[in-house]
Amino acid sequence: MKQAPAQWLAALFAFMLCAAGLLLFSGWQWDLSVDVNRRILWQLQLPLTITAMITGAALSVSGASLQVVLRNPLADPGIIGISSGASLVAAFVLILAPEALVAHLPYTLPVACFSGALFSTWLIYRLSVRMRGVNTAVILAGIAITTLTSAIMGWLYLFADAQSMRNLTFWIMGSLHQADLWVLAVSAPIIVLSLLVIGRNSGALNVLYTGDITAKSAGVDPEKLKLTIMVACALAVGAAVAIAGSIAFLGLLVPHYLRLLLGYDNRYLLPACAMSGATILLLVALLSEWVAFAALPVSMVTATIGGPLLLFALVKGQLK
Repeated sequence: MKQAPAQWLAALFAFMLCAAGLLLFSGWQWDLSVDVNRRILWQLQLPLTITAMITGAALSVSGASLQVVLRNPLADPGIIGISSGASLVAAFVLILAPEALVAHLPYTLPVACFSGALFSTWLIYRLSVRMRGVNTAVILAGIAITTLTSAIMGWLYLFADAQSMRNLTFWIMGSLHQADLWVLAVSAPIIVLSLLVIGRNSGALNVLYTGDITAKSAGVDPEKLKLTIMVACALAVGAAVAIAGSIAFLGLLVPHYLRLLLGYDNRYLLPACAMSGATILLLVALLSEWVAFAALPVSMVTATIGGPLLLFALVKGQLK
């Protein structure tokens, strides 16, 4: 483990708070006695800030824990199909469900995302059990799931009207501006509780590095631990997709580069992933606020940054 991880955590926490403060108080005047300013703060900036923080934390921590559970540095909610499963069910809701149903039942989309994420996670878990010892098999299965869901969503486009197609396209590319405080009141507690479950098992995840047999001798039930972590990841990712859509690369690259910096101890790595993922999406939201001519799709920004970083890691032989 690298030196002084606590100092790095403190620095990340301070940087995250600064980014959150900049985003929260950007775009409006400080006089809260004016009704417009209060509305901007409570209805726009506060939901945007909360969405960026919990989504970034959910995806980064889920990626870090899945990489341990599946013993593969390429394990990521997007790559192995969890995000795709959530997106597919959400696409059915957005395109096929009556618009009045979604409007009057704002929790329809989160429930749909949870269902898709849980089903994808169950399928991945069963595949990981059947293909034990073959790390690349789970990744290939995830790619197959992602490809299949993309094909099905492509067919759904044939039955969608222009407005549904526009909403679905922008939502699939990721957006931090879709959630409001009512939706966050449901999604945020699910993400926080899921991350707490994962964090509580950070010591057990360290034991899992040594293999299932050694973990059992240390008093850890590997199968129960893996199932617990994967269900927690599914709930966190499902909630994140429900409020922000699909966001690429965050769960893959944040844990990878933090391991190079802090080491493999999940007691420090998981909190660092949560704060770093939150900070990155806060900065992306700030960039979108400052670019006045367009609302930037989040996944486009993260993919633009993450693609070259992934290629660099592969060239350096850091992902094996």
